[in-house]
Amino acid sequence: MSTASTPSTLRQRGSAPQKKSANKDSSHGQLQNDALDILARANPPTARNQWDYQLALLVITILAFATRFYGISHPNEVVFDEVHFGKFASYYLQRTYFFDVHPPFGKLLFALMGWLVGYDGHFLFDNIGDSYIDNKVPYVAFRAMPALIGSLTVPTVFLIMWESGYSLPAAIVASGLVLFDNAHIGQTRLILLDATLVLAMALSVLCYIRFYKFRHEPFGRKWWKWLLLTGVSLSCVISTKYVGAFTFFTIGSAVAIDLWGLLDVNRKQGALTLPEFGKHFAARLTGLLVVPFLIYLFWFQVHFAILTRSGPGDDFMTPEFQETLSDNIMTMQSVGIDYHDTIVMRHKDTKTYLHSHPDKYPLRYDDGRVSSQGQQVTGYPYNDTNNHWEILPPTPFPDDDRSGHHVLNGDAVKLRHLVTDTVLLSHDVASPYYPTNQEFTTASIEDANGSRHNDTLFEIKIENGKDKQEFKSMSGQFKLVHRPSKVAMWTHTKPLPDWAFKQQEINGNKNLQQSSNIWYVEELPSIPADSPRLIKEERKVKHVPFLKKYFELQRAMFYHNNALTSSHPYASQPFQWPFLLRGVSFWTQNDTRQQIYFLGNPLGWWIASSVLAIFAGIWGADQLSQRRGIDALDERTRSRLYNSTGFFFLAWAAHYLPFYLMGRQLFLHHYLPAHLASALVTGALLEFIFNIEPLALDEAAYSAPSSSTDEHSGAKSRKKTNPAVASRRSVPAPERLGGKSLLAMWAATGVVLAIVIAGWWFFVPLTYGKPGLTVEEVMRRKWLGYDLHFAK
Repeated sequence: MSTASTPSTLRQRGSAPQKKSANKDSSHGQLQNDALDILARANPPTARNQWDYQLALLVITILAFATRFYGISHPNEVVFDEVHFGKFASYYLQRTYFFDVHPPFGKLLFALMGWLVGYDGHFLFDNIGDSYIDNKVPYVAFRAMPALIGSLTVPTVFLIMWESGYSLPAAIVASGLVLFDNAHIGQTRLILLDATLVLAMALSVLCYIRFYKFRHEPFGRKWWKWLLLTGVSLSCVISTKYVGAFTFFTIGSAVAIDLWGLLDVNRKQGALTLPEFGKHFAARLTGLLVVPFLIYLFWFQVHFAILTRSGPGDDFMTPEFQETLSDNIMTMQSVGIDYHDTIVMRHKDTKTYLHSHPDKYPLRYDDGRVSSQGQQVTGYPYNDTNNHWEILPPTPFPDDDRSGHHVLNGDAVKLRHLVTDTVLLSHDVASPYYPTNQEFTTASIEDANGSRHNDTLFEIKIENGKDKQEFKSMSGQFKLVHRPSKVAMWTHTKPLPDWAFKQQEINGNKNLQQSSNIWYVEELPSIPADSPRLIKEERKVKHVPFLKKYFELQRAMFYHNNALTSSHPYASQPFQWPFLLRGVSFWTQNDTRQQIYFLGNPLGWWIASSVLAIFAGIWGADQLSQRRGIDALDERTRSRLYNSTGFFFLAWAAHYLPFYLMGRQLFLHHYLPAHLASALVTGALLEFIFNIEPLALDEAAYSAPSSSTDEHSGAKSRKKTNPAVASRRSVPAPERLGGKSLLAMWAATGVVLAIVIAGWWFFVPLTYGKPGLTVEEVMRRKWLGYDLHFAK
């Protein structure tokens, strides 16, 4: 079909005779291209000559549904992170506010399924192993949602390869690596988010490829259709998990290269004027950024519209936000605070109480620094009388006028510790753990009213409070700022040594903007139970603008997502994922010795990872040979290798390498989008290895209509064009291959699929959770020391 030289034929560049020969070959190749264009125009693709692709797509889709839905009712117990995402679905159905670090789209799909089957959200998925049957939960319907989505992912992979012009064996290999992968199956059979994430990522790639194929018909109906569908798919990725930003980077990189090409004044289709280029840029900006962001905002609007009742997520939000929720305990129990009230203060993040006791700081700390040997002020997890502080004015009121003076936002106050009769103080002495932070201690009443007066003054700064706003318990979250030194009272979770009874350190934080400086008054023990101050008026739910609520929630989500740094027994590191060095235990049942162990298909993953290395080696070798003036590849093969296979490799790198920069908990499932991209690279490189060459250069690979279409406006042009150029279109692989034998490639495809299916079948009991395995059977599956249960 093509006379281009095979990869084993090297063409030395630089001598005149070879240039002449190259020109001759180029001329001959152009004649062939023209002939192929005429042939393609005379024999347009039909459904009939692509029946093999359609049949393969049907078979693969059926197998995808079979492998994802088989035994979906087992186990009939809560499995792994179903405790979270099942719970969130129940909260949606109860309209109860909750907090999660992931955007709402994927969780709303579960809530939709629950609503469709009439579930009321009564079960809260509290513990792994809780029975769905006993609690009457339609768990099969919930699991059917990700199973459906996961089943559709496999044919989407096939379509990506088909639309990219790859041969049938290449498309089968790529989709087969996902079809028979235990990790993709295991993750899509449970109430988890990754099925939605992976499908949306694959659809983004597919829709962008379709859009790119219409690049010679800009601003036409189909051009806009696939551009906007790409944007919608991208919005679904980012609206499910924030790692969807990696898909944006993948598509954005391809768009940037495309726009860079449009700027070229020497491009084959003619130079664009700057206004014309501006139209292209604005269209892509709108379709791939503005539209996805608006859809992303829409899901948050739905989120807020559904969750109108107070719930477990209240504590993550400001009092102003909580006032938009009905039945909010914080705002219902808030009481105005007056001077001389006894208050109990609690840290918002760690829930520890501001505490003091008679014990002193040691003279020297372990690092040799000297303390003030003052009275210890610590954070204590339990409520007792050592947490009681009287709030005092900086200047005492007359004895006959002590009551009824409200504490207001911005007031300077003193805090007297009732048990030890001392006053809270901070000064320029380093705290026990933080040399840059100030020590908190107390001073005697005499010193507090004399030489240490200024050191005992603190300012009440209510979060998002108005000037002179009344300071209230529960709802009045605040920072306690030391007046002279401008440090905020702060604590953290690292316990102090035995001399402080393992309680938390309290110190002065110089970073006033830090959100972990926030405290609130939990109770006022000094107010009698029959006090009229405790009588509550009927509270009306307040309205806060959507964008204000959205930005507050976004800040909280990003902060707490980055704070997920604690260890987990099944956490893993990115370098372990391509080689599948460890998995995650999802569920076990001792009586039957059954277990679900989240693990990919080791043979499939190792093949894909090896191919990635081979691609990188081929690319590096080609770059090196070109530097030495040797053409190891012809231009058509190189163009396809770089532009198509390279795009898939970029998708893998973009969805994998950023995890090395993250400090949060990471698990094997974070690699699933990258694994899908590696499957695409595998299929594409298989075709490259067997030297199935593309029809033409990348610029001629896809079509302009036979009647010339204006590059800039999509309008019909009356200018007569070269038929060989005008008729260029996307040529399917069957036409491109012609009579070329694919026997070797089909043989390789059979070998790869046989290996992959064998690996899948061997680990099936760990994926589906049945049947139970004997000790010997478990030991045979501990290939790389996988931490499986029931190995004894």
